[in-house]
Amino acid sequence: MAAEDSDHARRFFIERVAKPRRTIFHGASWGGLVGAKLVETYATNTDGTVNFDGAFFNSGFVAGAPLGYEFRADLRAVYQYYCRNLPRPDEPQYPLWTGIPATSAMTIEALDAIVDECTGIASPPAARSEQQKRNLANILGVMRFPESMLLRHMQSAAFLLRDIVQRTTDGRSAFSNIGVVYTGSTDDAELNRGIARFAADPAALAALRADGTPTGMLAMPVISIHSINDPQVAVEVQSVYRNTVGVAGRGERLVQAYTDENAHTSQSAPEIAAALDALMQWIEKGVKPTPQALAATCERLRASHDGPCRYHPEYAPRPYATRYARGSAAR
Repeated sequence: MAAEDSDHARRFFIERVAKPRRTIFHGASWGGLVGAKLVETYATNTDGTVNFDGAFFNSGFVAGAPLGYEFRADLRAVYQYYCRNLPRPDEPQYPLWTGIPATSAMTIEALDAIVDECTGIASPPAARSEQQKRNLANILGVMRFPESMLLRHMQSAAFLLRDIVQRTTDGRSAFSNIGVVYTGSTDDAELNRGIARFAADPAALAALRADGTPTGMLAMPVISIHSINDPQVAVEVQSVYRNTVGVAGRGERLVQAYTDENAHTSQSAPEIAAALDALMQWIEKGVKPTPQALAATCERLRASHDGPCRYHPEYAPRPYATRYARGSAAR
């Protein structure tokens, strides 16, 4: 739907303002996944004319919905194992892959309060109880993301999973943790014995893949930059996208480059400008840029754009599974 909406915006502009000489899609964070779907679906017309000349993603969620949201389904199960307050034992129970029930009136603020009750996340470490400290340490130890991201990921594990169940999978689970061996807690054996398990419905998984997984069939130049230290959308999603585009035989249409900010979607003005400049040069002149060229252009643009240049042309992300490892039991 978001890709379709973006194409509607393009057509709205043409109908009411003018037809631009070049049209570039820019997607940040989740918008990167929207862009990845858009450039495969709406880039060209049946007569060969082009709707989008190129695309630029920064910190894009380009791994796709099933793989990218899988760790949040894991988080939902891990959190409930330690906290047991979503739902509480005396409340109606429901499958954790639903996030929260469709009928729930819970707000983000109420969810944050529930997470704080279990982990003390809203308080300084010294003010947390010993039980809260243990709960928080175990959740973060298993999930492998920083403390600063717990509330954000729990919000998605509740509300976003609910949206997927309601809007995409027709009330069925697209996620499975059957056979997954969780590690990183103070007692992994007990965790794996007691954690809630759920299986994926094949049709639900297929529906989520169709809706939110890029095929890699790029019809235009795409530049995708990402921070190596991104705490929200792990840089390893780029290795998934690189492989997807490569398998589709469109690797010549993708350039990926990496910076080292410690925040999400926080690339500097010259870093952004360098990527856009390289994309336009690629479109106009047909010369594919390199990460080294982006770094050099960034340094040049510092004369007119405030901010540092933190490109690392030599960097390549590791496989996604090394970030959110889901071990399997021996067969």
